[in-house]
Amino acid sequence: MRRATWAVALLAGLAWVPFVAWPLSPDEGGFLLVASQWHPGRSLYGQYWVDRPPLLLTIFDLAGHLGGATALRLMGIAVVVGSVILAAHLSRAATDRRTAAAPLVAAAFLTSPLFGTTEVNGELLAVPLVLTGLLTLVRAWRGAFVWAVAAGAAGMAAMMVKQNVVDVFVVAAVVVVLSARHRGPLRALSLAAGVATGAGAILGAALAFGEARGTEPMGLWNAVVVFRAQASTVISASATTATSERLESLLAAAVVSGAPLLVVVLLLRLRGTVTIGEALDLRVPAMALLTWEAVAVAVGGSYWLHYLIGLVPGMVLLAVAAAQRGPVRRLAAVALGLAITSSAVAITVAATSATPRTDDTQVAAYLRSHGTTHDSVVVGFGHPDIVWEAGLHSPYPELWSLPVRVRDSSLTDLTHVLRGRRAPTWVVVSGDSLATWGVDTSTAEDVLVHDYRHVTTIGPYVVWHHDPHSQVSGRTGDLTSSA
Repeated sequence: MRRATWAVALLAGLAWVPFVAWPLSPDEGGFLLVASQWHPGRSLYGQYWVDRPPLLLTIFDLAGHLGGATALRLMGIAVVVGSVILAAHLSRAATDRRTAAAPLVAAAFLTSPLFGTTEVNGELLAVPLVLTGLLTLVRAWRGAFVWAVAAGAAGMAAMMVKQNVVDVFVVAAVVVVLSARHRGPLRALSLAAGVATGAGAILGAALAFGEARGTEPMGLWNAVVVFRAQASTVISASATTATSERLESLLAAAVVSGAPLLVVVLLLRLRGTVTIGEALDLRVPAMALLTWEAVAVAVGGSYWLHYLIGLVPGMVLLAVAAAQRGPVRRLAAVALGLAITSSAVAITVAATSATPRTDDTQVAAYLRSHGTTHDSVVVGFGHPDIVWEAGLHSPYPELWSLPVRVRDSSLTDLTHVLRGRRAPTWVVVSGDSLATWGVDTSTAEDVLVHDYRHVTTIGPYVVWHHDPHSQVSGRTGDLTSSA
């Protein structure tokens, strides 16, 4: 079975190979951009602001030093391979035997484009940390304090990659309750103390490291906690039908992936009794974890496909809980086979389809060929991958659209940037104007039309060049079209 596990892990890694050379997604390019200049500056991370914890930026900083886009994608492959192997170890620790279900679940859903797995993001990078936390919790059940410390450290590391990935602590809370019920309050207290010790150590280290690079703890709290609550309010109050359409697409992708069917079949397997004597019964922890992960996907607000990656640790743990009750039966094998088939088909379709984000890459190429390394650009709004690929910087700290809607909805800061001495050389706008939901563009739009000249159109993007001495409206200036 060990060879089989490695074979599954390697196949999962190979499934990512067709996407290594794909253009960066907006998040990938944006995180590389932020990480590349992370130092004490005017904003949360140097010159830029993003609602993510410091460990995520540290990983992207490492990828940037190792070569950028290709290094990042290779790191993604390593994460997938490692996650499959960790799933196998988790299953072995909880069942005292090697079973195939858990690593196959990890492989199927960490390679499916239906789960947004063609790009490297926080959800993906957190998976091996969560699985490490679950594995060490299973081992901590037997009473070793050091495993509880390791579980807390892994759980906090996952949160420092993506702040809502509290999966390990959800399971730890359930395990502490189970420990108090079956093994006494002292054992439960020891387990809880170990988890808290490990989590505190990693949190302290992350905050100290971030502060050394100019990211203050209070600013971090506002970004990863307070901002998310504000963003939810803005989305619910102002979002367009695009948000509900993405929710429909996400639900459809989940169904087509086979995940709901597999979850139902595995839940039916939980009716039996654990066949291993002193092992931790993972039935309640698995159900609690999956419930939390489903809630996290639901309250995410924007409903991007990669949210579904957050369900993978819960499904792996559910597969392990089912394996504790004996070998996988025919119905579960069929459901798992359908999920693997769905993933294989989705990979084939995605790999043979047209390369995505060609408009972004064409805009970046235009800026590189028509500008200089001293130029700057603002993209309104979102798509910071354009800034990264163009090799430029942005004088506006908001690189993503949601922070603009929450933190600068009147575009006061953007207007100040456009009028100031650090005015960007280029402004790239998706559409005919800066107008978008949740934002008052009137003042900034006037400055754009007055001080900038419309020079080209590439796909949905309109590119403007700074020309403050021209009193002619940019809409009637020298226009060059580009397909």
